[in-house]
Amino acid sequence: MWRQQIVGKALRFGAAGTAVAAAGYAGHSYYLQRQQQAGSGRGYSGLNVIYADPLETSTQPGARPHAFWTPPKRQDIINELKGLTADGRDTKTAQEREYDLLVIGGGATGAGCTLDAATRGLKVAMVERDDFASGTSSKSTKLVHGGVRYLQKAIMGLDYEQWKMVREALHERKTFLKIAPYLSNELPILLPVYTWWQLPYFWVGCKMYDLLAGKQGISGSYILGRGKTLENFPMLRAENLVGSMVYFDGQHNDARMNAALAVTAAAHGAVVANHVEVTSLIKEKDEASGKEAVRGAVMRDSETGEEWTVRAKGVINATGPFSDAILKMDEPQMADIVAPSSGVHLVLPSYFSPKNMGMLDPSTTDGRVVFFLPWEGGVVAGTTDTRCAVEADPKPSEKEIEWILSEIRRFLSPDVKIRRGDVLSAWSGIRPLVRDPKAKNTKDLVRNHMIHTSDSGLITIAGGKWTTYREMAKETIDQAIVTFDLHPVRDCQTENVRLIGSHAWSDTMFIKLVQNFGVDLEVARHLSHNYGDRAWAVCALADHRGSRTLDGRIHPLYPFVDAEVRYAVQYEYALSVVDVIARRLRLAFLDAQAARESLPPVIDIMATELDWSEARKKSEHRKGLEYLTTMGLPDSILDEPTSSAAAAAAAEFGREGYVNLKTTRSLNFVDPASYYRRGNFSADEIGTILSAFAEFDINGDGHIEVKDIEPLFESIKVPVPDNGLEPFLKAASIASGNPASHVEFEQIFNVLGEIKEATNAKGREPNRELKLNQIPTHRSGGGV
Repeated sequence: MWRQQIVGKALRFGAAGTAVAAAGYAGHSYYLQRQQQAGSGRGYSGLNVIYADPLETSTQPGARPHAFWTPPKRQDIINELKGLTADGRDTKTAQEREYDLLVIGGGATGAGCTLDAATRGLKVAMVERDDFASGTSSKSTKLVHGGVRYLQKAIMGLDYEQWKMVREALHERKTFLKIAPYLSNELPILLPVYTWWQLPYFWVGCKMYDLLAGKQGISGSYILGRGKTLENFPMLRAENLVGSMVYFDGQHNDARMNAALAVTAAAHGAVVANHVEVTSLIKEKDEASGKEAVRGAVMRDSETGEEWTVRAKGVINATGPFSDAILKMDEPQMADIVAPSSGVHLVLPSYFSPKNMGMLDPSTTDGRVVFFLPWEGGVVAGTTDTRCAVEADPKPSEKEIEWILSEIRRFLSPDVKIRRGDVLSAWSGIRPLVRDPKAKNTKDLVRNHMIHTSDSGLITIAGGKWTTYREMAKETIDQAIVTFDLHPVRDCQTENVRLIGSHAWSDTMFIKLVQNFGVDLEVARHLSHNYGDRAWAVCALADHRGSRTLDGRIHPLYPFVDAEVRYAVQYEYALSVVDVIARRLRLAFLDAQAARESLPPVIDIMATELDWSEARKKSEHRKGLEYLTTMGLPDSILDEPTSSAAAAAAAEFGREGYVNLKTTRSLNFVDPASYYRRGNFSADEIGTILSAFAEFDINGDGHIEVKDIEPLFESIKVPVPDNGLEPFLKAASIASGNPASHVEFEQIFNVLGEIKEATNAKGREPNRELKLNQIPTHRSGGGV
């Protein structure tokens, strides 16, 4: 089979393809050899005997690895969970079927716990109801940080616990950058200063932050004067600006980091399965204590509906906001420990921020901070901290979106206008703030994270933040070893275990991808910084279609290519279109409309890989649209036609929602979809405006007079707003008091855009004061 693939790739890709295909074969041979050495029915379990990194390679950084480790197939994993051999035979003893630990939850904490346990030599399995990082772990602020806000609170309140939390997070920031260098990086963050006395105040705080971090290889903070501040961040409001303070923190690609953790755990012998749901816990009487103890779980494969039982010496509940659901399987009468909080983020176009510098607004209207950060070619802005209910895919409210936009407008230049239509994507992540059920006052929220062991031995880890996932996992596994009397082969290793893709990666690896595959430079950089040394494997899966270069973009505006979809299915356990567009490619987070347009090609590729029927393809398309309504797109997209013929007909009559009516002398002002769209007018409508303007531009000099505005608007049937035209003219700097005053086309166009936006914003924008029911800053816990 593999030899046939080598020949096929040689014919299709030429010399470069042959070399990469050969590397894939070498990886497969290496994998089989390790299986034989392990001498086990499950080829990767033997890696736990003596610690050795199966991903380690002697390849020079930046070069193609000499061998690729291949993850187990999903069916092999399901068989392993059922207690069967890889080929489905039922020959294992009860002892061989039992795991040391069963981890429920495949987010950052669950995957971290699984990797920690596996690298200690424990037999561990992890199951996730949806997909890796399908919840909070994919919806963070994307920062790897200690938290300057928490350092300020620690100093001002003489709070040692806050101080310790910041110090721990800064240590973990260093580890983050070391074990996954291609997925994380340092980022300068600018704090604008508008009052002179704040400059020394911020300087002292940032220098203490640097001091607390120690020597981590991250740049130190520095001051910028007013001129240099505007030079580095020209979009900033210049009025009364004194200068700025720049400090450094870490940033990462959260969902891809989560997937890397899960796959790395598999490489170290763990059994990891997404789309497998725990339906109930198994309890048995413990011989030593005489109490009922949790000894496994009943689970169901979401793909097939099949159910089976998994036995384990101990069970860890790492389900984040859904912790209470698992706890109630153990103790139905137990009070909730999770106090869910919604954190809404927006993604804006890249032109709103410098490419390599973020900003933090330290003084929002309610006393918390707002981040404004470049990320993956867009700009992430947020966040809120609002009480909410626990649900699988929460939707950001228009009120929360508008609150963030209003805060951003306060610190950007008046020339830089941010509209609702500029929001490319918006999401809500549920942060699981927790109460300690054993504390005297159970109403108080835990500052950081909490590890709770129930009477039946179920261990629950909840709270915390992405930055400290590894330390949380370490403490959890330490607790599990004591609670369940486990016997690990070695101590915690995760501070030095590099994640898959890190071993032969270098920051200049993208150059060799260009040279070997003819990859577009933007695509090469993207692959290098999202897959590390596994980018070679991604390129080997590309469909060149007879071309000498690799492109195959699934959307013309973004560097995501068809090979990534194949890689996600074959190497990263992607089973649904949402898994791919949201958590492997991140397109849904960067641009929800682009993700919507990319659904058909992604589904076609996945259908080929997974042998989907036409019914399954239609179902996936519908589920993809449903998910995108939680990413900032309107619910009206659910009514779009599914067939190409119906879509063409809908576009012709303007029903599709993203194509304006074709008109000759009037504009389509009642266009609800335009509220979510970047451009207010179609090309035909812009032509109509230009034509009407030219008719009133008698002298042909590019100007009309103020007295011509109303007749022009009447000629193209512009609806006059309830509050008249005056506010819109004033916003466009039109001196309406002088009828003979000149007005340029750009000003007219701005007025029309404002009127259309106001018309379609009715009933959507908050009609009350933008005051959210936010959790007080002193109770908001451990951070984003």
